[in-house]
Amino acid sequence: MVRDVVLIAAKDLRLEWRSRVGAGQVLPFALLCVLLFAFALDVDRGVLQQATAGLFWVVVLFAAVLVVQRSFSVEASDGVIDALRLSGLSPAAVYLGKVAAITVELLALEAVLWLAVAVLYDTTLGGWGLLVGTVLLATVGTAAAGATYGVVGLRLRGAETLLPLLLLPLLAPVLIGATAASDIALGRSAGPGWPWAALLGMFCVVYLLLGSVLFRPLMEDS
Repeated sequence: MVRDVVLIAAKDLRLEWRSRVGAGQVLPFALLCVLLFAFALDVDRGVLQQATAGLFWVVVLFAAVLVVQRSFSVEASDGVIDALRLSGLSPAAVYLGKVAAITVELLALEAVLWLAVAVLYDTTLGGWGLLVGTVLLATVGTAAAGATYGVVGLRLRGAETLLPLLLLPLLAPVLIGATAASDIALGRSAGPGWPWAALLGMFCVVYLLLGSVLFRPLMEDS
């Protein structure tokens, strides 16, 4: 199963590397959102700095929708999803491979966004242990939920507009937990941050398990 997961993840990452959709479209979109927030709240730098974590994670969730749509639009073309069904690969491995590829793409995007936030929002990054743990858990949780709903979108008309409506409300716990933990890591608020990280970890585990179980019937119906 590990071999199948690596195979699917490597396929998706190779396609992304060759197409440059993430670097050429998703990353500029995310950077533009960060820049627009900076312009909108520039009058009061205090508000901008206090809202840094929330604005960052809102941009990440918007970008994640685009990454998920791209990941599954490739499977919808030329009958690739049918080839995956007939390949003999475990549906759970296909799902986990998708999650792994989306996670890698989002982590690369987030690394650039944190640099942009540090420059544009005059934010000093700190609390590295909590911040890195929060980023990893929130990203995996987002990818796990996105991969589950991404395959649902393959059989829906107007999936480009329906996917955000399905996915973004579901990711509200990720937004809340990641924002609270990031605020504490950056020194914007007091209190323990690891309970919020634990909440994100629970979300990851639940969706990874659900996605692994449900991906087979979802893929067969797509």
